[in-house]
Amino acid sequence: MEESHQKYLEAFLQLFSLLSPDELNLFSSQLSIKEYAKKDFFFESGETQKKMGFVCKGLLRRYYINEKGKGITTGFVKENEYATDYPAFIRQRPSKYYMECLEPCTIIEIDYDHIQEGYTNFKSNERYGRLIAEKVLTIQTDRVESFLFDTAEERYLNFVRDNPGLVNRISLTHLSSFLGIERQSLSRIRSKIAKN
Repeated sequence: MEESHQKYLEAFLQLFSLLSPDELNLFSSQLSIKEYAKKDFFFESGETQKKMGFVCKGLLRRYYINEKGKGITTGFVKENEYATDYPAFIRQRPSKYYMECLEPCTIIEIDYDHIQEGYTNFKSNERYGRLIAEKVLTIQTDRVESFLFDTAEERYLNFVRDNPGLVNRISLTHLSSFLGIERQSLSRIRSKIAKN
């Protein structure tokens, strides 16, 4: 195993401090690390996601294709976040989304079956599953509420606040799609903010 991969694994395993040494050994033996190139897909629409990913390095975009054939960005997954369509993953149903690498990515992967085995055999694993589910629910709820209660400018400012440095890694096209506004509108918002 490459030295950088070993460091990623060690850092990832520190997130699971409640596991006993035996649980940790079993869990770590079930992990794999994969390198993805820019524009590779972690999964595609219509596929049943068999592995959950944890992003060690890189950035991914989650999107779907609307009825007009346009890609609509619904989220970004950066370092130390999980690459998954979690509702489809836990039900083992085909995803409606694409998860595409915007940069070269290093991702720790664990099979769905190994996750389920961990829930069955180790009580503490259920806690980690709950924490992942809570994180996914919070992200989805925040996104829905931002469209219900925030202006386009507020959505942009909140994104910048909550994701420092990420704006420089994302194209304006993808960001405007995520914010639910036209690219020209995003450019106007950015110009207005820059003047203030």
